[in-house]
Amino acid sequence: MLTARFFTLLLSLLLPFSAFSHNFIEGQRVAPVGIADRGELIWQQDEFSYQKWNSAQLSGKVRVIQHIAGRSSAKEKNAALIEAIKAAQLPHDRYQTTTIVNTDDAIPGTGMFVRSSIESNKKQYPWSQFIVDSYGAAKNAWGLDDAGSAIIVLDKQGEVRFAKDGALTQDEVKQVIGLLHKLLQ
Repeated sequence: MLTARFFTLLLSLLLPFSAFSHNFIEGQRVAPVGIADRGELIWQQDEFSYQKWNSAQLSGKVRVIQHIAGRSSAKEKNAALIEAIKAAQLPHDRYQTTTIVNTDDAIPGTGMFVRSSIESNKKQYPWSQFIVDSYGAAKNAWGLDDAGSAIIVLDKQGEVRFAKDGALTQDEVKQVIGLLHKLLQ
């Protein structure tokens, strides 16, 4: 005969596997995080530099935050959403993609190639924001998975409207694009 104690133990063992892996709450701001080592990649007058970055800077525009490990496999997980965002031609004065790359979670020896890829993307999409997180500060503050890719949609007040840690389904890509259009109205 099974006791209530057994069911409580069983439930406590299963709960961590059924819970979300991130700590984003719809209608609230993301947990505060500052990135001082590297930080935001700036491209001015054909030169790259870095400046400190802080999540407090996330209000003012509707945005998609893409947090990815510094691996091509992580980048590919939500490539369909990024392509859909490009195709949607959202207004740069009211929308911004913020890509945070966790270079602490890169394959050893590839850091130089990861940063080169980020710089290439900044040249191609200068209106987008690229953050290099050398120590995984955002991953740790937001409770994200290793080697992962997370998507967070913020309204112009900087409040979470959608969040998922992992690859989006085709339906979720459509949901995010629809939400972006709604938030930009």
